[in-house]
Amino acid sequence: MQLSSLNAISPIDGRYRSKVEALSNYFSEEALIKYRVLVEIEYFIALCEIPLPQLERFDANLFDDLRAIYKNFTADDALKIKTIESVTNHDVKAVEYFIKEQFDALNISEYKEFIHFGLTSQDINNTAIPLSIKEAMNDVYVPEYFKVLNELKSLSNEWKAVSMLARTHGQPASPTRLGKEIEVFVVRLEEQFNLLNDIPSAAKFGGATGNFNAHKVAYPTIDWKAFGSKFVQEKLGLQHSFPTTQIEHYDHMAALFDCLKRINTIIIDLDRDIWTYVSMDYFKQKIKKGEVGSSAMPHKVNPIDFENSEGNLGIANAVFEHLAAKLPLSRLQRDLTDSTVLRNVGVPFSHTIIGLKSTLKGLNKLLLNEAKFAEDLENNWAVVAEAIQTILRREAYPNPYEALKGLTRTNEKITQDSISNFIDTLDVPNSIKEELKQITPSNYTGI
Repeated sequence: MQLSSLNAISPIDGRYRSKVEALSNYFSEEALIKYRVLVEIEYFIALCEIPLPQLERFDANLFDDLRAIYKNFTADDALKIKTIESVTNHDVKAVEYFIKEQFDALNISEYKEFIHFGLTSQDINNTAIPLSIKEAMNDVYVPEYFKVLNELKSLSNEWKAVSMLARTHGQPASPTRLGKEIEVFVVRLEEQFNLLNDIPSAAKFGGATGNFNAHKVAYPTIDWKAFGSKFVQEKLGLQHSFPTTQIEHYDHMAALFDCLKRINTIIIDLDRDIWTYVSMDYFKQKIKKGEVGSSAMPHKVNPIDFENSEGNLGIANAVFEHLAAKLPLSRLQRDLTDSTVLRNVGVPFSHTIIGLKSTLKGLNKLLLNEAKFAEDLENNWAVVAEAIQTILRREAYPNPYEALKGLTRTNEKITQDSISNFIDTLDVPNSIKEELKQITPSNYTGI
């Protein structure tokens, strides 16, 4: 059966494929194979550049031809490797055999035993996968993150003067400003992104148990640790983890996933707040002609984008959580559990991208209902009690908190008039009474 968006098991390859298609260049099986080919080719070139004695006569003019093997990598090439794997039953060995065939085609067969020389599969996997994650982050994730961040910055500035009734514990509280509340999310996201930038993209490269055993026994005079670090850091742009076992310890990768999870959690918090503001009628939503909000209720315009985002970011976080908790654990010098788990690394990234796109779409549909903001403030004059009692404290008025508590904690509605009448009963100078009467729910918004 031909795979299509209708018969794919996962929605990220089905319903949401168009939203995450760019990630297939980094996290698909074909992409993983291509990154493995890249590492193998660059490793061979690095051996030539030492040079190993047997590679001294290798023509450096052929480096471009070698790099073309991965730069011009096609789906047909990936299929060839999968065909080889059906015989070898080993994915990395299949890549090695494929490259050897390319060497034969370039008439450089005498050098092909230096492909994958001294390496274990994890020297390839634990460089290919961190490299794919790093490039996916830079090329796909970061641009989507900044789209959301910049939209929030714009809205924070646009709404900076909009007074709003705050709600703590769901109850009316000291007023705030809508722009400031959005700015809270901006700063939270920026701080976590700064932490994200500090996390290195680390890779293991050191042979079957991390000690360059095979390299050293073949060429004992070469500083293989220095070679490995130079290769990983200068050729691949990653940080060389050393010492390691057979596999990368994944501590830095776990930190990356934990940080991505925290960013997702902040956006979930935003989604829920905006959803609540929509339910409070603080926001209307732009209506697109032809769209249906409910199959039964024609009037409905649901905040589905924020709900979609929350759901997808929740799934992303569940998988990021498992990856971060599981990957740093490996029995003795290695077990295979990391291999199958890492094949799912594109899943949380996909759900994260879907979530970011949905949040952005929802933000772009919001229409400010300023009348509702004003109405809620006018209906909650009790919130200025904090301001009044604080000024009375300043003036050494006796028991101001208790006086305001007696006024406001009744079942009677507190209005501008009742506040004004209360102020008139206070034994304070008229200048203080006038100061107190200037305070309203709309202007008592702090800094």
